[in-house]
Amino acid sequence: MDVFCGIDWAEDHHDIAVVDRDGRLLARRRISDDAAGLAALAGLLAEHGDSAADPVPVAIETPRGLLTACLRATGRPVYPINPMAVARYRDRHSVAGRKSDHGDAVVLANVLRTDAHAHRPLPADTELAQAIAVLARAHQDAVWARTGAHNKLRSHLREYYPGFLAAFAAARGGLTRPEARTILAAAPEPAAAARLSTAQLRALLRKAGRQRGIDAEAARLREAFRAEQMRQLPLVEQAMGRQALALLRQLDAACQAADDLEQAVIESFNQHPDAEIITSFPGLGPLTGARVLAETGDDRSRFTDAKGLKAYAGAAPITRASGKTTTVLHRRVKNQRLAATGYIWAFAALTASPGARAHYDRRKAGGDRHAAAQRNLFGRLLSCLHHCLAAGQHYDEAIAFPTAKLSQAA
Repeated sequence: MDVFCGIDWAEDHHDIAVVDRDGRLLARRRISDDAAGLAALAGLLAEHGDSAADPVPVAIETPRGLLTACLRATGRPVYPINPMAVARYRDRHSVAGRKSDHGDAVVLANVLRTDAHAHRPLPADTELAQAIAVLARAHQDAVWARTGAHNKLRSHLREYYPGFLAAFAAARGGLTRPEARTILAAAPEPAAAARLSTAQLRALLRKAGRQRGIDAEAARLREAFRAEQMRQLPLVEQAMGRQALALLRQLDAACQAADDLEQAVIESFNQHPDAEIITSFPGLGPLTGARVLAETGDDRSRFTDAKGLKAYAGAAPITRASGKTTTVLHRRVKNQRLAATGYIWAFAALTASPGARAHYDRRKAGGDRHAAAQRNLFGRLLSCLHHCLAAGQHYDEAIAFPTAKLSQAA
């Protein structure tokens, strides 16, 4: 490669810098964030030897956005450089601390010129894999938003309506259950809940979609709502009830978004050719499998070995050595979405796979705490997944955990 391009990204415009192999600035330009700007960028690169056979590589500070997507669609290498790394490279060119948009574009171009081997380009994932990534990340965000809305509503109810929380404390899902949200919308205050009759409660349960045990549940709720509890002053209680309705609407929207996106994620994931291999692993269903696929992609050249994948997911530790001192630490710079999914995957695998359980117990016996043992198990499962996807074969418990099979035979 003889020409390198750096793009300092902004919301409505982008600064472009093109340098040669010796670091000489060949061209600079500011383009708009629209089709005309993209055409100007393509023309600028073409003037300096860009072609389909030998595309000019591009460094940019973000892996998302229309400009990045369009550059990626041309088939050229696009390197997303972390802004913190760019700040470190900037110090190589100026110790005075000066900064400009054009200067950052030049820095990005020089990052590729000197250290392209140390950075990973955007993977060449298929269109379906990219669509699954959009849906899976949106669903994960919706689940986190639902959890936040649930916690806000629960915290508010504790201030004036503890009887309602007690009534649904043992129910799976708590306040996110349709019957809990339906009843709270009808009776946002303790006084209103105490006035509900058994017939009204039965009607509300049916409205929420409940089909079994309606009479028993209505009788239980009637007793729970009429039990003695601490109360706020009447006007204060009414005001807090209005606030609860506002928080409830946020929770309803979050629950609806999570449900809709979950269905869309599963439908798209089931169309992918890797879906059968991924879901053959213990602890991985269509939803968690889609999240794993979303973050790892289907470009087989992205991770040449399992070690790179484990480091990307945060399952591989960091070793710091200086002189006679060596410290092994938990990796904190990682793909947070994949790491969060890995915690769920490893936890579910403990009951779905005897080998995974034996591996976890062995790590615990060796001195690991729960999180460390589970993280190590996640790394082991990732290694198996990398092998199975590369070889095109399904998960085999006897191959993944041969020591567990030998111990059972003994």
